Parts: sequence; structure tokens; C-alpha cells
Amino acid sequence: MTERVTLITGASAGIGAELARVFAANGHRLALAARRVDRLEGLASEIAAKGGTKPIVIACDLEEANAGDKIAATLAAEGVELDHLVNNAGFGVFGEACKRDRAEQLGIIDVNIRALTDLCLRFADQLVKNRGGILNVGSVAGFLPGPGMAVYYASKAYVISFTEALRGELGPRGVRVTVLCPGPVPSEFQARAGFMPGVDSAVLNVSAADVARDAYRGLMANKRAVLPGLGIKIVPFLLRFFPRGFILAAVGRFQMRKR
Repeated sequence: MTERVTLITGASAGIGAELARVFAANGHRLALAARRVDRLEGLASEIAAKGGTKPIVIACDLEEANAGDKIAATLAAEGVELDHLVNNAGFGVFGEACKRDRAEQLGIIDVNIRALTDLCLRFADQLVKNRGGILNVGSVAGFLPGPGMAVYYASKAYVISFTEALRGELGPRGVRVTVLCPGPVPSEFQARAGFMPGVDSAVLNVSAADVARDAYRGLMANKRAVLPGLGIKIVPFLLRFFPRGFILAAVGRFQMRKR
């Protein structure tokens, strides 16, 4: 029987690293993909030291068009198939869309949308065969328009919609499909985006470790969506009571405070 692994992208830090720890603690063999191979190797050694099978480390940049090919080739060379796919890699940049570097913003689409979609479609047959699961990391931002981080917010709206549609298509074929929608999580995300955590992080704060645990439980329970923390759970509900124009203006004013 071909050995099965869980592929986790963006596993070098933050939620991705914590997801790797949770999956490993629950007996999954892992394949970890990210740009920073030194961090991946450190995490792989940590998991092995705790008694798990040492993960397969795949150094790749998901902004590159051939990243999916590189991941697939490495897994094939290792003689493994996927039973779970965790699309965690993603980033955003802060600032007005028309004033930020265009290439950088297209990179958000490459990582948050194109690579995620590629991996879901590329490995769908294996996930059906092995009756596995897909966990796509969205964001509470996906429920909102996002002036000040327009491309990032829009990319996460895509992740939510695409994941729910995949659930409709793959669910009847035995695949669990879940979207994770965290709020602000203390991690390297804010520094890369170009802003410091604000009052939203203080009020809605849930640790990366807690997010990962909730995500794993939600995926295994075949939940449609996981929104970690009470504050985040009520956001989609509250949005029903406000006109879209009001929400747009409110998010814009909030984002302006991060300047």
C-alpha cells in the first residue's frame, strides 16, 4: 500500500507550523512546503524528536508557476500519496491597491488563489481515492470588502467560495472539505503586510496554536467552516444587519488607522 501523507503549505511559521504539530501529534506523516528550508528542517527535526516520522521537506516558493510541479515531483519521488491537503500559505500587503507595487499584489493572487487552486485540483483524485480531506485557510477578511488591503481581502473571499464549492463536489465522494477563517493571529503576517497589530488583534486575539487545534477538530468533524474564537464567530452573523456600503466605509476607516 502506498504511504499516505498530509501536505501543509506555508509550514515554516505561524498557523502553518502549529498545524504541522497538531497533525503530527495525531499520527499523520507530513510533507511540509515553504520558502524557508532552514525553518522547515528545524520543524521536521522537532516532530521526529517527539516520536513522529520525520516529515518530507519541500523547499519551494508558491509564487512561482512551477511550484505545484515541484511539490508533485517530490511526493512522487518519495513514493507517497496525499490523504490530506492543507493550503495554509498566504500573505497580504497593506496600503491602497493602486499605490502599491503591482507585481507584489499579483504575487498575493499567485499564492493565495492560484497555488491553492492548483494543489486542490492536482491532488483531488488522490484525496478521493484515500477518502481524505482538504483544509483551506481563508480569513474572516473574506466576508468583507477590504480597502487598504483590497487584493488580500478579495483573495480570501475566493478561498471561502471555492472551498464551499469543492465541498459540494467532493463531499459526496468521501472527501472532507473545510475552510478555516481566523481573525487576527499573532504571527509574522502583520510584519510582512506592513502594519503593526491593532485593537482588533487585542480584542479578537486567538493564538496560532489554538487556531490549529480548532482547525484540526473541525476538519475531522467535517465542518463546512471553522471560525476560531467567539468574537470571530459572530462576525458573519452581524454583517447581515448592515448595508454593504456601510460595511465598506467602516472597514475603510478602520484600515486608515493602521497607517
